[in-house]
Amino acid sequence: MPKTQFAIEMGMGTDLTGEDHTKAARRAVFDALHRNSLTIGPAFGFPREAMLVDIRVGVPDPSAVDVAAVAEEAPYGAVHVEAVKGGAALPSRDKTVIVANAIVSVSFDVEIAR
Repeated sequence: MPKTQFAIEMGMGTDLTGEDHTKAARRAVFDALHRNSLTIGPAFGFPREAMLVDIRVGVPDPSAVDVAAVAEEAPYGAVHVEAVKGGAALPSRDKTVIVANAIVSVSFDVEIAR
């Protein structure tokens, strides 16, 4: 069956003092996921575990992101995380603030009648 997108949400996260890209990325995903409650899957009889969760997080240094740790932010479903160049590294006093942006897409394998 084809993968059909049911929802997309965006979030932003920061690490203000530790210059930790993973922490900022996790916070961005948390922000995106906690903006709504996805009821569409269960409404159509799809179990939450069948969700296909695709996460793309933009940070200044994608290689500094522990994608397995970011995936842990999704409470269920098959999760795929990709870290890409984005976000921001902003000087602030004696530290650099790391800003991450996340896009979380939720899909299911379904056949849609047309």
